[in-house]
Amino acid sequence: MSSTFTGPGYVPRTVDAQLAGLVAALPAVAIEGPKGVGKTRTASELAESTFELDDPAVLQVVDADPSRLTTSATPVLIDEWQRWPASWDMVRRAVDKDPSPGRFLLAGSASPETPPTHSGAGRIVDLHMRPATLVERGIVPSVSLAALLAGGRATINGATTMALTEYVEQIICSGLPAVLGRPDAARQALLDAYVDRIVDRDFPEAGLQVRKPAVLRRWLAAYAAATATTATFETIRDAATAGQSSKPARTTTTPYRDTLERIWVSDPVPGWSPTRSHINRLTNAPKHHLADPALAVAILGLDADRLLAGKSAGPAIPRDGTILGALLESLVALNVRVYAQAANAKVGHLRTKSGDREIDFIVQARSGEVVALEVKLATTVNDHDVRHLRWLSEQLGPDLVDAAILTTGRDAYRRASDNIAVIPVALLGP
Repeated sequence: MSSTFTGPGYVPRTVDAQLAGLVAALPAVAIEGPKGVGKTRTASELAESTFELDDPAVLQVVDADPSRLTTSATPVLIDEWQRWPASWDMVRRAVDKDPSPGRFLLAGSASPETPPTHSGAGRIVDLHMRPATLVERGIVPSVSLAALLAGGRATINGATTMALTEYVEQIICSGLPAVLGRPDAARQALLDAYVDRIVDRDFPEAGLQVRKPAVLRRWLAAYAAATATTATFETIRDAATAGQSSKPARTTTTPYRDTLERIWVSDPVPGWSPTRSHINRLTNAPKHHLADPALAVAILGLDADRLLAGKSAGPAIPRDGTILGALLESLVALNVRVYAQAANAKVGHLRTKSGDREIDFIVQARSGEVVALEVKLATTVNDHDVRHLRWLSEQLGPDLVDAAILTTGRDAYRRASDNIAVIPVALLGP
C-alpha cells in the first residue's frame, strides 16, 4: 500500500493525511461526498485493487463473482458502492473475519435506496470529502484554524492581494476538480450539466422518481436562494411557488430535502448546542448551504457582474444583506468545515430564537474549546461588527479560546481593544 499521495498530476487535498492515518489503523474506510469532489482520485492513491461499480461491465462481473471484492490485493477500493449495496455487508463480514488495517476503501456519492442490512458501526468508519478549498486551489494561508483552536491567542499576521472581484471568482469557479480552472463558458456548461444530472439522474438513482421536474427545479432555485439563511422549508416551498394558488404538499417537498442530503449536495450547517455552558434560547434550525457555492450560482443563473452589482436572482427569500454576502459565507463554510475536520472539530452556527444574537460559525474541539467566526463582506471592522463575539466571550469565558472576523480586506491582525482577530478569508487555512 502506498503511504503518500504522489501519483502523476495528483493535487494534494486536506483530507489526505486524515485518510492515510485511518487506512493505516483501521480495516475499512468509507469516503462520502457529492459526485465530482475527487473521492475516487484520492482513494486510488492508496488502493491496490479498484472496482468501479458505476461501470456496468464491472458491476456485472462483481455480481457474478462477489468474492473478487474480498480476495483482491488490498487495499480494495469499491467505488460507488451504493450501486451494489450488498458490497457494504460483504465488507462488514470480511472485517469481522479479519480486522487487519488497510483492507477496504469504499467511495460513495449517495446513500443507497435500499440501505445495507447493518450500519457497519465499529467496522467501517466514515470520512466526508468536500469540494476543494481555497488552500487546495493554490492560495497560501497565514493563519491556521488548528492553531486558533489550540488557544493562546497567538499573534495574527499576513497580508493578501485578493480583492472582492477575486473572491467572486472563487465563488463561481467551483471547487469540483473537473470544473476548477476551466474557461468561463466551459465552467458554466459543466455546472449546468451537473445541475441537470441532479434532477434527471441523481434523484431517481437515489430512489425518488420525480414526476414534475419543473417543480423540483423551482424548489432547487428557492433552496439556493436560501443560502446562509435558516429559512423554514415551508418558506422555501412558498417561495418556489410564489403566485400560484395551490402549493405542493409537504409530502412532495420533504423528499426533495432528504434526497438532496442523501446525495451530499445539500450540506447544511447545524445549529450549535453548547456542551459546557448554559446559553439558553438557541435555535436548532440549520443554515442552508449547498456543497459548493458555485452550484447555487448556476442554479440561480448568476454571474460575476450581477453579483458585484448587488443583483439577486431566483425566488425571494427573506435575508439580511445581499446574495453575494450569503455566497461568500457559503464559500467560508466549505473552507472552515474542511479545516475543522482535519483538526477533529465540529462546526455549527449560533442563533438565538429571538434572532438578536447570531454567529456564523462555531468551531468546537472534542475537548470543548470553541473558536467563533463571523463573516463580513467588507474590508474593515468596527466595534459594532464584533458585538456578538464579545457577548459570546462573556457567556463562555475561557472556553472561547479565540474569535475572529473574516473579511475581504488585505491584512490579518488582532484588535488591540478586545484581542479579536481580523483575518482575510484568503488567509485562513487548516
